[in-house]
Amino acid sequence: MRLLVIEDYRPLQQSLTKGLREAGFAVDTTRDGQEGLWYATGNEYDVIILDLMLPGMHGLEVLKKIRAQGRKSHVLILTAKDTVEDRVAGLDLGADDYLVKPFAFEELLARVRALLRRGYRQKNPRIKIDDLRIELTTQRVWRGRQEITLTPREYALLEYLAMRAGQTVSRTDIWEHVYEFKSAASSNVVDVYIGYLRRKIERANRPHLIHTVRGRGYILGVKA
Repeated sequence: MRLLVIEDYRPLQQSLTKGLREAGFAVDTTRDGQEGLWYATGNEYDVIILDLMLPGMHGLEVLKKIRAQGRKSHVLILTAKDTVEDRVAGLDLGADDYLVKPFAFEELLARVRALLRRGYRQKNPRIKIDDLRIELTTQRVWRGRQEITLTPREYALLEYLAMRAGQTVSRTDIWEHVYEFKSAASSNVVDVYIGYLRRKIERANRPHLIHTVRGRGYILGVKA
């Protein structure tokens, strides 16, 4: 899934970006509120991690403008302030969650994953499609009793398809949700990684799960 981190304190920005990428997310990042707004309103993000005390534009103003433009990305606010008034102000402007500094990275990661499940109406941290099982919290995958080893990018693609199981997912949607803004990947990278997934997941004696919808994209699921 694709995240945006808007945080001006460089050490925290760098540690968050590193940790989230290691957890398998595509991450765009900026230290400026005005630039953060540009990213947030010009791209599709599943979750935006937003600091409040930012140069260029205050975090609450960024949030207000994001919601004014109809953007539906989940927003997790980070702040050193821990007053009821601050939390109420952020939530009333459209924030989805609130985390007070300092915090444990594991908690932030758990909150991000919870927001992702909420966004795709997936309450259960386990997804099962035929005999394919995906553990969202540990990022482990099985087909039947066999565990499948995936690269971070392969897993990110599978997770996105699984979150939208049964729906046609366009190549553009995949690109916008799985890859970073500055990615230098070639235009056929989605098709290439779909091929990788098929070779690892499909079984000759089981139903095919990844289907091509000509001219539209891909569906993960069992055809009736």
